[in-house]
Amino acid sequence: MAALDFSGKTVLVTGASGGIGLAIAQAFGAHGATLELVDRVLPMQSSETRRLTAASAVTWHAADLGDASAVEALAQALQQRGVSVDVLVNNAGAEYPTPLDDEDPLAASRWSALLHNNVTSMYLLTRAVLPLMVQDTAVINQSSIWGKTGVAHFSAYVASKHAVIGLTRAFAAELAPRGIRVNTVCPGWVRTAAAMRSLHAMAARRGMEASALQAEILNGQAIATLLEPEDIAGTFLFLASSLAKGITGQSIVVDNGEFMN
Repeated sequence: MAALDFSGKTVLVTGASGGIGLAIAQAFGAHGATLELVDRVLPMQSSETRRLTAASAVTWHAADLGDASAVEALAQALQQRGVSVDVLVNNAGAEYPTPLDDEDPLAASRWSALLHNNVTSMYLLTRAVLPLMVQDTAVINQSSIWGKTGVAHFSAYVASKHAVIGLTRAFAAELAPRGIRVNTVCPGWVRTAAAMRSLHAMAARRGMEASALQAEILNGQAIATLLEPEDIAGTFLFLASSLAKGITGQSIVVDNGEFMN
């Protein structure tokens, strides 16, 4: 479909070395996009990253997106190369428990760090690359179904994903006069390393096997299977395309029917 042809378009994806971020990069690359891929550290040369680099025009960048100076340096490097950003995917983020009964002296610092990592980093990067965006640029943020509900022992992550939805709405209103659309994707349970760590942490809290908790979660979905990272990527392609030209300020849930509201 021509609307999903991103030939001649540049797509900037953060958190791109694995999981959903890598799947998003692969999907845009398969549809002709030139890729600017960012992660905290440059990825190891896995078979997936080698295939991506061989099949697509890819430039990798190492940057801590929570560091304002590092974000500015990234934006300057893109500008010096004459890069225009047609699609910005704010995917990078962290996920770990922050229970209220955590007696670690660093608990409050870890709580604040997760908010900074998951929300402030999106503000910093979007602001820094705004001069590089063109008419009809699509900004797509990564939230979660936990951005629409409450989950015990994950207050920082839940708060951050609620904040991403609010940030998306505010950016959509502010950037509409420039012809820039801003939306967010809210995945459910996806087979990623981060999600599986959370699953095991939740199971341990409840004194049960992770497999039993997974079965309980899947039984609460209309389609009782774990999503794979590539199952999420198509929503990003759609939101970035002209097929979604009337959609902005929205949060799109992709969760196999777990959250219906």
